[in-house]
Amino acid sequence: MDGKDLKDFLDEKVVQYNNKSFIDFDPIQIPHQYTLKEDIEISGFLVATLAWGKRMTIIQKSEKLMSLLGNSPYDFILNHTQSDLEKLHDFTHRTFNGVDCQFFIKSLHNIYTNHSGLENIFTINQGETQMHESIVNFRTLFFQTEHWIRTRKHVSDPSTGAAAKRLHMFLRWMIRHDSNGVDFGLWKNIPMSKLSCPLDVHTGNVSRSLGLIDRKQNDIKAVNILDAKLREFDPIDPVKYDFALFGLGAHEGFK
Repeated sequence: MDGKDLKDFLDEKVVQYNNKSFIDFDPIQIPHQYTLKEDIEISGFLVATLAWGKRMTIIQKSEKLMSLLGNSPYDFILNHTQSDLEKLHDFTHRTFNGVDCQFFIKSLHNIYTNHSGLENIFTINQGETQMHESIVNFRTLFFQTEHWIRTRKHVSDPSTGAAAKRLHMFLRWMIRHDSNGVDFGLWKNIPMSKLSCPLDVHTGNVSRSLGLIDRKQNDIKAVNILDAKLREFDPIDPVKYDFALFGLGAHEGFK
C-alpha cells in the first residue's frame, strides 16, 4: 500500500477498534470502574504496570489488587497503615511481587502528598515533542523513596533504550481524548501530539508488516521511527493508531 492507502486502511481500523466495545476485553476497563480523577489515574498507573502477559490474566490480577486496596486506591495511597501494607505481601503477577507492590504504594504516597500527584509530575516535565524525557524524570522521582533494586525493573527507562510500552500506554489513557469514551483525556495540559505508540509484540509485528518500521528490536529507536510515521498520518492525534495496530495483531492475527 502507498502512503494514502495505508493511512485510509489504518483510519478504518481505528474506527473499528476505538469504541466502547474495546473496553470489555482490555485492562483499561479497571480504571473505567472509577469516577474520582485520582482513583482513575492511580488505578490506571498500577494496571499499566501489570500489563504484560495474557490480557484476561492482567484484568484478573488488577481486580485482585484493587480489592486489596479496598477499591478506593486514592484513599488507600493517602491513608494506609503498615497493617494495610502487609495485606499486599502475597500479591504477585509474573515477576511483580508483594515487595514491589508495597513500594509502589509508598512511592505513590510520596507523589500525592509531596508532589501534587501524577499529572503534575508529567506535566511539568513534559518534553517539547515527546514524553520520553518526562518518563525519565518521573522514574527518577518515583525511586526517591527507599526501595529494593529489583523493583526498578518495573518502571522502564527510555534513556537506556527501553520502549517503555506500559508507561506510554498509561499516558495514552490519561491524555488522549476523543468522543468514543475509551481513553479518559483527564490531563488537559499535555497535548496528544506528544504521545507515543505503546510498542509491544502486536504493534511491533504489524508495524513491520506494514512497512512503518524496519527495526527488528522493540526499543526506543523503533518507537521514534513509528512516531514519525504516525505523525505524518495525524499530527494532532498520532497515537490513535495504537488501536489499529494492536487490533490488527491481537484480534485479527495480522502478520
